[in-house]
Amino acid sequence: MRTSRFLATVAAGVLATAGLAGCGGGNDDDAANDAGGPIAVKADDSTCEVGSTDIAAGTAVFKVTNSGAKVTEFYVYADGDRVMGEVENIAPGLSRELRVELPAGTYQTACKPGMSGKGIRGALKVSGSAAPLTADAALADATANYQRYVKSQTGALLEKTGEFVAAVKAGDVAKAKALFPVARTYWERIEPVAEIFGDLDPKIDGREEVIEEGMEFTGFHRIEKDLWVSGDISKAGPIADRLMADIQEIVTKANAEKLSPLQLANGAKELLDEVATGKITGEEDRYSHTDLWDFNANLEGSKAAIAALRPVLQERAPELITQLDTEFTNVETLLGKHRAGDGWKLHTALSQAELKELSDGINALAEPISKVAAVVAK
Repeated sequence: MRTSRFLATVAAGVLATAGLAGCGGGNDDDAANDAGGPIAVKADDSTCEVGSTDIAAGTAVFKVTNSGAKVTEFYVYADGDRVMGEVENIAPGLSRELRVELPAGTYQTACKPGMSGKGIRGALKVSGSAAPLTADAALADATANYQRYVKSQTGALLEKTGEFVAAVKAGDVAKAKALFPVARTYWERIEPVAEIFGDLDPKIDGREEVIEEGMEFTGFHRIEKDLWVSGDISKAGPIADRLMADIQEIVTKANAEKLSPLQLANGAKELLDEVATGKITGEEDRYSHTDLWDFNANLEGSKAAIAALRPVLQERAPELITQLDTEFTNVETLLGKHRAGDGWKLHTALSQAELKELSDGINALAEPISKVAAVVAK
């Protein structure tokens, strides 16, 4: 969940390196605004200047340059804050690109300095028509295959969240603690899809900082705090019921969603960003320290998105597939060192050297994954 992250000391180093993947250290505004070039977005801690706010339908490319002091994000929203595309972890002084498929309509752009809040917003108009990327049969197959994966994961998410909620309502602390990382596994594998739907994501997966944005602290992490900090879940029944209702709603929406191939490509990268900013830092599951369960789930979700796109990538960029396979294997090997029975060691059991090793592995994988969207959009 990307709302209101706090960044621990280790995160600063992670973000500085993760931000380098697939981006340049400078920005040539004139080149960015050339006909047919990316739409330049100048972002700092108080402004978000989008080079063009009236664009043609089809695949849009935004080049976001952060001249502020805070790490920022860039979003394109449809009505209801439905996320059409996003790019995050844009460190100060760096640039990153977002490719997003946009049919005709009205949208909003948003920069989020500090990666929090509703962002600095502006209107975006998209006009005309363009053939969807799924007009390509191979890309249509890719999205269909990935949507089958999403459906399999949402089914398990409903089942395991139901078991978790039942344990919470029964007051069974030990069982609820055991089920917490298991239920979250299915959520974390498909989080880029879940994050499309407005405020459902922070309701389900928001950390305590959502209070600062005027939201109630609910969902998995509210119950996590009760389980591991106070050990008292006697009053957690209503929060558990709300979590179940929110999960049921998001599962219905996720299974009905028609994804763009670019959402698969961007989602694969977003999941690695999630690892870099939440799991390696220990922010994600700060009370239970079960972050490595989420790390593994994010990695599996990213790999599933790439697997769906594999036939297309194999045809268009076979050397990229080779690099992706190598780097996925490397990260899986590094993470595998921290297995504990059927699960994973607690985040607090890992040394700073071990966390850095995992961070370096994620950064090495993020570099080739950052190239996937451009191949898909060819």
